[in-house]
Amino acid sequence: MGIYDRDYSHEDYQNSHRRVQFTMPPITPVVKWFLIANIVVFVFEVVFFADANRINPIEQWFSVFPYHWLAAIQVWRWITYQFLHADAAHLLFNMFVLFQFGPLLERQFGSRQFLIFYLCAGAAGGLVYTLLFFGDQAFLVGASGAILGLLGAGAVLYPHMRILFMLIIPMSLRMLAVVLVAISVMMFLAGRNAGGEAAHLAGLAVGVVYVLWQPWVSKTRQKIGQGRWQRKMDRERSFQAEVDRVLKKVHDSGIASLTNNEKKILKEATLREQQER
Repeated sequence: MGIYDRDYSHEDYQNSHRRVQFTMPPITPVVKWFLIANIVVFVFEVVFFADANRINPIEQWFSVFPYHWLAAIQVWRWITYQFLHADAAHLLFNMFVLFQFGPLLERQFGSRQFLIFYLCAGAAGGLVYTLLFFGDQAFLVGASGAILGLLGAGAVLYPHMRILFMLIIPMSLRMLAVVLVAISVMMFLAGRNAGGEAAHLAGLAVGVVYVLWQPWVSKTRQKIGQGRWQRKMDRERSFQAEVDRVLKKVHDSGIASLTNNEKKILKEATLREQQER
């Protein structure tokens, strides 16, 4: 599958025909480092643990492998498994989709929020696999949960964006999400890579829910911010009223009539005035 940002150039006209230039989406910082990390880890595994007869400690320690309760509670695996891949085709597909859709969402969310979103979508896949397949001897690797999270979020944000499924079939991004859900559900029910498909569905669900949840989060933050500002203003008005009362007392009875607490209020008001200059 693939999607290209189309940059239409209107600067040059020759023979009354408009020239159209197609460009790849500019890569963004977090996507770039995810691509590098995944590729480096894969190359490292191929170089040092390509022999099928040798134990691969990378997969043993960093894949999702809930064969025992002790391994099941090692929650770092829900993050680290996202940087491991079973083979070159697995890596290539995930990195291709990340390269295509990742920059779009990183620019939409911002780098920090995108980083959290991507890892959480992948972690959801690891968590679901752990819960559904506890005691299973098969391990889970791959960024597919996070990648499906990107597609789920994109399907909500840009439902009518046109893509080429399998680089051949044109369809909207929303339709692609529906197709992928249907495929994953059928494969899960058929018992074919059931654990992987469960992780895929979990990641996609996180992507959809994350985007739909954002308006509510924004409104909640706004209300909390307004509440904090209102409380701050109330405290300022109360403090200013106390300062006015203390100053009136000084005017009427002299500074010697002030209590220790009133002297502290007057001192704090003086410090605030100095800081504002």
